[in-house]
Amino acid sequence: MTMTIGQATAQVRPPAARIRTQVTVPLEFPDGYRTTAEVFTFTGLADGREHLALALGDWQNAANPLVRPHSECLTGDVFGSQRCDCGPQLREAAERITEAGGFLLYLRQEGRGIGLYAKLDAYALQDTGLDTYQANLALGHAEDARDYTAAAQMLQALGVDRIQLLSNNPDKAGQLGDLAVEVTEQIRTGVHLSAANARYLEAKRDHTAHTLDLTGAA
Repeated sequence: MTMTIGQATAQVRPPAARIRTQVTVPLEFPDGYRTTAEVFTFTGLADGREHLALALGDWQNAANPLVRPHSECLTGDVFGSQRCDCGPQLREAAERITEAGGFLLYLRQEGRGIGLYAKLDAYALQDTGLDTYQANLALGHAEDARDYTAAAQMLQALGVDRIQLLSNNPDKAGQLGDLAVEVTEQIRTGVHLSAANARYLEAKRDHTAHTLDLTGAA
């Protein structure tokens, strides 16, 4: 399902970043799915972190590429944690972007930007009854500390200023639009529901308006 996104009311183009390295990396996921990425690194990113852009499919000829900004999740992406939907979203994005042509932006902002240890501390608080946002606040952090300035810089360094956004999160569309990246459509990811992440997904849907239809999801 897609949503048409209006023009941002105020735009500020971030400082320019530059491509520093491009390298071909064959990828294989645990379920056997394979694709090949052109992996880009950058200099001049606003937060100084080592973010990556993975160009997939026929990205060079994609006038309006499919893009997913994916925040790093060690527990979900690497260890297959069932407490979130990050690992399945990463796997889904790799295939859908390969088919459409575009970019997977792997952003090093674990735990909605609060870091790995703090995320695990938040998990412990969630086990006492808080939801994911309440737990972050209880630890003295913002509900969501992520900033997509570096994502906009990466796209602009790659010569991309209009995209189809693969995300359920309206904040990503809003921030990118404000950073002079035109989001022509917001395309939902699938619903990756498990017994362990149902409350987490409900909080994302109800508290931050993620476009998640959990009705009948298995």
